[in-house]
Amino acid sequence: MHHIDYMAVSEKVIQQIRKGAFLTVQAGDDLNVMTIGWASLGFLWGRDMMTIMVRKSRHTYGIIERASEFTVSVPMTDMSKALNICGTESGKDIDKFKKCNLEIFPGQKVTTPIINTPGIHFECKIVYKSEMDPSLLIESYKHLYPLKDYHSIYYGEIKYCYSTIDEKG
Repeated sequence: MHHIDYMAVSEKVIQQIRKGAFLTVQAGDDLNVMTIGWASLGFLWGRDMMTIMVRKSRHTYGIIERASEFTVSVPMTDMSKALNICGTESGKDIDKFKKCNLEIFPGQKVTTPIINTPGIHFECKIVYKSEMDPSLLIESYKHLYPLKDYHSIYYGEIKYCYSTIDEKG
């Protein structure tokens, strides 16, 4: 595991997030993982940031609302089966870690774990969150919310970004 500059790998990270990445959240004893397909990397308020979105209808929402941090594990090997399960099944009904044989690994700078997979990992501290205001949504995006289950947006200061990819492989 070695520290990397998130901007140096941002294109590769965003390409994979479009296919899916693991968002892990923890509040007390409640721990859940879900697939995300949207995220943003950037520089806000003088800090390195990752923004992620969680719909209020998701089990993860109740946990992240009580959390102060999150991790995102961007797999660089084929994890499509686990990403599919974590994106279609609810942690309210099943233990996704067990069903997908996902091992967790302690965070280095935060208490929320990462998914132990070869990839690029982000450990983030939530610095701001906001509910979407649907009245600001432009018409061409309204089809993404047929059930009106809008996202909340979480701005996470990147506390640590690192790779667990074997450089020999």
